[in-house]
Amino acid sequence: MKRKKNRQEFEEAEAVVRKKKKRRNRETMLITYFFVFLMLAMMGNIVYFVVAESETVINNSYNTRQELLASKNIRGKILTRDGEVLAQTLVDSSGNESRDYPYGDLFAHIVGYSTKGKTGVEALGNIHLLTSNAFIGERIKNEIGSEKNYGDNVVTTLDLDLQKTAYNALGVYSGAIIVSEPSTGKILAMVSKPDYDPNQIVAMWDELIADDTSSVLVNRASQGLYPPGSTFKIITALEYYRQNQGNVDQYSYRCGGRFVYEGHRINCYHGSSHGNLNFQKAFEKSCNSAFADIGIALDLNRMATDLNGLLFNEALPTDIVSNKSSYVLTSQDDTYDVMQTAIGQGKTQMTPLHLNMLTTAIANGGKLMRPYVIDRIENYNGSVMKQYSPTAEKELFTADESQFLTSLMAGVVENGTASKLKGLSYTAAGKTGSAEFNGEKADSHAWFTGFAPVENPQVAVTIIVEGAGSGGDYAVPMARRIFDEYFGK
Repeated sequence: MKRKKNRQEFEEAEAVVRKKKKRRNRETMLITYFFVFLMLAMMGNIVYFVVAESETVINNSYNTRQELLASKNIRGKILTRDGEVLAQTLVDSSGNESRDYPYGDLFAHIVGYSTKGKTGVEALGNIHLLTSNAFIGERIKNEIGSEKNYGDNVVTTLDLDLQKTAYNALGVYSGAIIVSEPSTGKILAMVSKPDYDPNQIVAMWDELIADDTSSVLVNRASQGLYPPGSTFKIITALEYYRQNQGNVDQYSYRCGGRFVYEGHRINCYHGSSHGNLNFQKAFEKSCNSAFADIGIALDLNRMATDLNGLLFNEALPTDIVSNKSSYVLTSQDDTYDVMQTAIGQGKTQMTPLHLNMLTTAIANGGKLMRPYVIDRIENYNGSVMKQYSPTAEKELFTADESQFLTSLMAGVVENGTASKLKGLSYTAAGKTGSAEFNGEKADSHAWFTGFAPVENPQVAVTIIVEGAGSGGDYAVPMARRIFDEYFGK
């Protein structure tokens, strides 16, 4: 009995030991897994930083690595898509460097400057311009001889002839023009006026920053905020289409030149009386009265949600420095605010770049491509170091919605306010706008946004001409010059 008892005690003790050992093994495995997870997380973070964030960090103006790179490398060139030099560094016989912009103010805002801070492509491509990928033997030789290497070149998506055409079309007016490719998001031209000569940026700096009336240094194309005027009727029309499940054929309105509701009045532009209108005709004639009538019938809460999905009140998905467009109308606002907003007045503010992005999405079957202006990075011998590719950002419209809006905008050219684009060698679709500001009916910005050709969109153009008046009279002829240049090639 005693032997049996001892054996039982031994087995119990052994079981306790095994149990403790198993617990220790489990704890060891948990600690091992935890540290393996930490290592993998750290590796993933490093990979993410190298791939996605390193350029941003190095490009930060406080990063002293830029000074080190600048001491070893001559800042590279910025080129158009077909190789024309937009920015280069000149070195004199004494080794003094100066940044040169051969086309002066033509590309001022989109190419930018690299002294007194950095803007435009000079900022976007800064790390590449300061980095040399010259052949290794050449770099070693220069290092031994205390000579600088040539930095890499940034090849943009910009087209010299389109930029010239847009610049000349805008003429003496303040405003902005954007020309882009709907299927890729490439920016082909971007003009902002008033402008400046980046070659004179240092000499003119104090004068430029003291000018708080014209805001010369602001890129109006991406940073300017304006009432969208009647171009906003694209969005009002879309919302009516969505809230009525695509049934717009039943809509009718008789325009007598004004719309009165609950004691508030909306007038058509210049008091025009458009007569009997269906939905298509109301859009083609840009009838304020009809769209005020449409606006008061909309679910404003749903509209606010939909407009957030159309990039309002958020940063635009692009590396180009831009401001947020704002839409603040709610169901708590009074009827007059609702009617004003429906026709593109009120408190709504948009950047030309945002409107261009909406236009390209319509032209591209509803899919928005991320706007970009750097096509590739080359070393100074022309070898490609990095190639940028088109990126699909999100679907802003369904295919049906895109087709619906395209049909409306094509009607504006064929039968409405953009008829100066009718009967050409290409078809076009667009929307004009006359956006009042300063509360004075006589003061209006002229808008146009559209694309061509209708059946296979290749190019989109968005224009604002500050204080010019009617979009059909001022912005549309400018758009025609740009379309003519594009298709003339």
